[in-house]
Amino acid sequence: MTTPHMDAADIAASLRAAMVRELREMDAVTSEPVAAALVTVPRHLFALGEPLEAAYAANSALVIKRDGSGLALSSLSAAHIQAVMLEQAEIEPGMRVLEVGSGGYNAALIQELVGAEGKVVSVDIDPDIVERARDCLKAAGYDRVEVVLADAENGVPEEAPYDRIIVTAGAWDIPPAWVDQLSEAGRIVVPLRMEGLTRTIAFERSGDVLVSRSYCLSGFVPMQGSGSFSEHVVPLAEGVALRVDEEPQRFDIEALRQALDSPRLERWSGAAFDLPDELELFLLTNMPQVAMLHASEELVAQGRFAPSVTRGVPALTRGGSFAYRTKRPDEEIGGFESGVFAHGPEAEAVAAEYVELLQRWASDHRRRGAARIQYVPKTARTALPSRGLIRKRHGAVVVSWL
Repeated sequence: MTTPHMDAADIAASLRAAMVRELREMDAVTSEPVAAALVTVPRHLFALGEPLEAAYAANSALVIKRDGSGLALSSLSAAHIQAVMLEQAEIEPGMRVLEVGSGGYNAALIQELVGAEGKVVSVDIDPDIVERARDCLKAAGYDRVEVVLADAENGVPEEAPYDRIIVTAGAWDIPPAWVDQLSEAGRIVVPLRMEGLTRTIAFERSGDVLVSRSYCLSGFVPMQGSGSFSEHVVPLAEGVALRVDEEPQRFDIEALRQALDSPRLERWSGAAFDLPDELELFLLTNMPQVAMLHASEELVAQGRFAPSVTRGVPALTRGGSFAYRTKRPDEEIGGFESGVFAHGPEAEAVAAEYVELLQRWASDHRRRGAARIQYVPKTARTALPSRGLIRKRHGAVVVSWL
């Protein structure tokens, strides 16, 4: 609570305390060390030019730099996701930590967690961001953090090995340097893109592979430099597109365009619609040929598409047919029932396959943390399965369901 007689420092401290209380209520903060770091570090000193209320909003990211077209190149992530990632990392005093993607604030939080005996290295490819991070860290009293200008694809080998590597930019892959520079008992926390969606995953070593301890929904400014990746946007009609990670040539684009004009088939699963982020991960890692279907709000308002497409929804495609998820109120279920809209000559078949997936998830995996995610480097002597496999440049992601 603030009063008219408080000075700026007192107001900032009050807002910090309120932010931490809110983060506790959201279960983003679950440990005392992370809470103490968030209460201590003056976040507003890393949010230059922003009102104090904006700097201490628990669930809002602040853009630090944009390119000429207005696309965000760097941001101060929402305190909520920073807290969750720090909890995933379980940083202890005395650890050596590499942060990929600089901004300053998160590195300051890590410095609080590792203490005087620990080491924090933050690396970024953008000289403007590096200079800004150094200035902000110095102003806030955290100039022990080493901020390095480099392409993070190569890590920072001079200070390796690291007990923790925390990646604060959206990564499409895990480069060999990160694995090589991780200590034997180390942990990588990385927002990893998989088939068009991103999950922040805490990985630990298990022999030659990395195995998830936890994962959560997230969104980050994408990685720059040699580790960058651009999705493919496949226009199907005005206001309708597929977004895919793989080369789009494997889709029968002309046939899918024709399917848009075919009658819509509806099929309902009888299963509850719940936990959409978990459901989407299941769908995208169990479909043989998948894309994210996007359509405009105008087309939804015209009744041509379900509302799920406005933010993107997993679409199962087969030749010139496709199906995607929707929902409807259901009093017996006590919420919503999941269902499918399908188009094209094989609409019945793709709808039936999609409905079976919805039913299987609802009966077997409808809970938090049901996925086991592994990262298998190309150098690992590990056989790869045919199911739940997502190939990357330097290895593969394998998702299985418990």
